[in-house]
Amino acid sequence: MSAFLTVNNLSAALHGYEQRVLRSVSFSIDTGDVLGLVGESGAGKSMIGKAILGILPSAIEIVQGEIVLDGQDLEKMKPADRRRLIGATAALIPQDPLTALNPSRRIEPQITNRLVDILGWTKADARVRALELLNEVHIDNPERVMGSYPHELSGGMRQRVLIASAFAANPKLVVADEPTTALDVTVQKQILRLIRDLQARHATAMVFVTHDLGVVSKVCQRLSVLYGGKIVENSSVADFFNGPKHAYSRALLAATPKYTDPDASLLPVDDTVIEAAAAEVLAADREWHHGG
Repeated sequence: MSAFLTVNNLSAALHGYEQRVLRSVSFSIDTGDVLGLVGESGAGKSMIGKAILGILPSAIEIVQGEIVLDGQDLEKMKPADRRRLIGATAALIPQDPLTALNPSRRIEPQITNRLVDILGWTKADARVRALELLNEVHIDNPERVMGSYPHELSGGMRQRVLIASAFAANPKLVVADEPTTALDVTVQKQILRLIRDLQARHATAMVFVTHDLGVVSKVCQRLSVLYGGKIVENSSVADFFNGPKHAYSRALLAATPKYTDPDASLLPVDDTVIEAAAAEVLAADREWHHGG
């Protein structure tokens, strides 16, 4: 059986520039599996998620490769057909719940409009589904929350609303873009457990964008390590934590704080490792330009 999502040799660049921001990215995800995209800030993790969902910034274009979702090559589809497929099949859990929600609208339409406008549900059915999802994400008094504005909710409750919205239409794929970054540690654990439970219950394929290898160990089955828009290692989570193959991956793992040993010294990524990873990126660019 083929993978539910396949990204093959994907490159993206700024309009009018030869410099790529994504470099020949390839990976696949089966139904029900979670792939972690890890790496430092600016590595291209969120950019990959946006490319999959068709929401790249207007200044960036895909210049090479394919994204195959549920057997259909998105890059070969008409824009309207692509939006329709993604709207019916995929969903996003964004990073910052305060900016992701419209501050001038109550919570109810922010969950139900997608069901009504894209999937053709009646408003009554969409409202019932929204209440079910708010219960499912463990929100007390969902009726009150449905009538609230985002600023009237806590950060954890806003993130629960976004998770409910993402899973409302039973998507086959969810892109979670660092969904716990804006939350305190206690709430982070609750939200991660909630996402993991919903993902397993619905057998949803998931791309989980994070810089936290501790999160990867709890949520993901596989991971891809990025540097400079290039994947330097694809691995199962078990194999990665038993011994990463790439020097940059080993340095990232070594730099991860060890909560079982709070007195241990932090080990920053060595400059020589960064220089070697950057050299790989430059070599890949030279090869790409030569091939073009």
